[in-house]
Amino acid sequence: MVTRTVDLRSDTVTKPTEAMRAAMATAEVDDDVLGYDPTAFRLETEMAKRMGKEAALFVPSGTMGNLISVLTHCDIRGSEVILGDNCHIFIYENGGISTIGGVHPRTVKNNSDGTMDLDLIEAAIRDPSGEIVYPTTRLICLENTHANSGGKCLSAEYTDQVGELAKKHDLKLHIDGARIFNSSVALGVPVDRLVRAADSVSVCLSKGIGAPVGSVIVGSKSFIAKARRLRKTLGGGMRQVGVIAAAALVALQENVGKLESDHKKARLLADGLNEMKGLRVDPVETNIVYVEIEEGLHISAGKIVKNLEERGILVMDASPSRIRIVLHHQISASDVQYALSCFQHAVKGGQSENGN
Repeated sequence: MVTRTVDLRSDTVTKPTEAMRAAMATAEVDDDVLGYDPTAFRLETEMAKRMGKEAALFVPSGTMGNLISVLTHCDIRGSEVILGDNCHIFIYENGGISTIGGVHPRTVKNNSDGTMDLDLIEAAIRDPSGEIVYPTTRLICLENTHANSGGKCLSAEYTDQVGELAKKHDLKLHIDGARIFNSSVALGVPVDRLVRAADSVSVCLSKGIGAPVGSVIVGSKSFIAKARRLRKTLGGGMRQVGVIAAAALVALQENVGKLESDHKKARLLADGLNEMKGLRVDPVETNIVYVEIEEGLHISAGKIVKNLEERGILVMDASPSRIRIVLHHQISASDVQYALSCFQHAVKGGQSENGN
């Protein structure tokens, strides 16, 4: 019988804190579609300030935030966006930029650190003289942190270089900054510096900083005005949204400062897993840990996940030989030690069942 549960599936599984619930209960609200919700306005103003941008817009999810951003920049059907072949927008967002926006994705190989080579990005930009046969390149997208690369951080210098490349070719730059605060803390660089070169950024509130719902898009005033209309078109216009914006404000105030602790616990977990025979973990930069299962272990990721679940440890298998673990502010150091002990039992149990 499971007596303890440690949920490491994602940093999206956090529960609202008491401070968040209190803020939600007393939030001042109005109709945000009409533009009058004061708590949503406070959140948007605060996020724009932190990101060093002119304006911001609250949206229900990161997927919608990215979709609105891409469609706002690529407002002519048949436009093309350059993005990584292993990025969230391309893999996990239901192909929305194509199916809804008529925007064509052109992928460039992501390196193991989440970057794309600058020469490959430039080579992917369409020659305007070939517009009779090619889509028109209008946008480049980056992801910071880069989730599928293990929460790797893109530096301000690299982002600046991509921004310069975009300007050289009269393109826009969007950053999927779902975990941009994690990157800022890990690199020790102010968040506004990390996104200085970007024309727009989508920032998730319900991942690293642990709010229950929502994302915020930031950009210029004209960009946000267009984005607001698209939000309504996509069904993302909500009424008394201040109720959930209030929780996000608490998350900004209280949880950004906890991210370094999340990162330390992720490294502690990674170090412990690396000591187990048959498991390998790449260097951890933020709160995401990918565990590679070596062939000699003769046990699948799915089997380990099942064994862990029986002991109350919830993780996700990313492939037959890869497990994903994500730390968040509601995971304690004791939880990490318990997870390590359960991993040890799960791996040994799987070996015994296979006769090893």
